[in-house]
Amino acid sequence: MMTSSPSACIELKEGTHVAKCVLMPGDPLRAKYIAEHYLENPVLFNDVRNMLGYTGFYEGKEVSVMGSGMGVPSLGLYVHELFNFFGVEAVIRVGSAGGLQEDVHVRDVVIAMSASTNSGFLTSYDLPGYPAPTASFGMLEQAVAAAREMGVTADVGSVYTSDFFYHPDHEVNKKAKAMGLLAVEMETAGLYLQAMANHKKALSILTISDHIFTGEALSAAERQDSFHEMMEIALKTAVRSDI
Repeated sequence: MMTSSPSACIELKEGTHVAKCVLMPGDPLRAKYIAEHYLENPVLFNDVRNMLGYTGFYEGKEVSVMGSGMGVPSLGLYVHELFNFFGVEAVIRVGSAGGLQEDVHVRDVVIAMSASTNSGFLTSYDLPGYPAPTASFGMLEQAVAAAREMGVTADVGSVYTSDFFYHPDHEVNKKAKAMGLLAVEMETAGLYLQAMANHKKALSILTISDHIFTGEALSAAERQDSFHEMMEIALKTAVRSDI
């Protein structure tokens, strides 16, 4: 018997399930790549709208990986359903971002402690003022420890989540840089808000795919297949966190 979400965006194939911790790249093909290259005995649990999701094992612990699509609305839909209908306790975003600071370079790993945002999702929670989208500290701590263990220098700090890939204000990235934000991307704040509202855990680990001000950039194929350090940090965090 298949288990389907109310939106019919997630439909578990017969005999499959979702692990307690899910890695979520934006690109479903990156989810497929992670499953095939890092997980033991990966099983496809969802392919509705080609938003591929797999469950397998890493270092003996069950882990799932599933695409989220681009932007807060898409990620928010999938994360809400994973948290509320499929028993997921934690989501780790593994995605790309554009570097903002001079000491943040292409291929660098950024671990997002918090996320500023222009997303309207902030106004949807009935809280005077604005909620502060923040990572789960235990997972953040585990990720930093895993990076150190691997000899990876990870930048830890705040990022900027934008609803715009092409923002009409051409000065917005300069403003984000002036605020000390490390990178710009399109999902982290939405993930953190969903986790906070549902009393779950979340972390965003990013690889710099391009730099907003220097013009450096990776190709689409490199973005899909070459973010090994980020993926391994995320997987180690998933298996070592108390979930």
